[in-house]
Amino acid sequence: MKLAMIFLAIVSGAVLPIQAALNGKMGRAVGDPVYAALISFVVGSIGLLGYVAISKTVLSSIVEAKNVSWTVWSAGILGGFYVACVIILAPRLGVAMTFALVVTGQLVVSLVLDHYGWIGIPVREINLFKILGILLIIAGVVIMRSN
Repeated sequence: MKLAMIFLAIVSGAVLPIQAALNGKMGRAVGDPVYAALISFVVGSIGLLGYVAISKTVLSSIVEAKNVSWTVWSAGILGGFYVACVIILAPRLGVAMTFALVVTGQLVVSLVLDHYGWIGIPVREINLFKILGILLIIAGVVIMRSN
């Protein structure tokens, strides 16, 4: 099961640059990256609704969403911000540089969330190897930028 989760994580990461390139094309076609992000979310929502219908997912627990803090709901806004930024940045910086920077930001914030256990995440303390990993990624970004 763990191998399947690792594979799924790799595949989900692999589709992000493709999504960025396609969303960039949509942004150019409609003339606005925010409209392209909106279209992406609408199409994604339709896809998820289709999945829910096909998989016969039980929807009764969705009513519990009304009981969560507004901060939890802000995840949708963060997702919209992320997609819009990638649509804006990928054509300007290139897909590889955009995602090198995105991954750097993700890992830095992930380490902080893990270390302090913020937002209900189990605590996983920062250590020298994790810091070294971040520094190597930052070095990779610098090397990519110099070309």
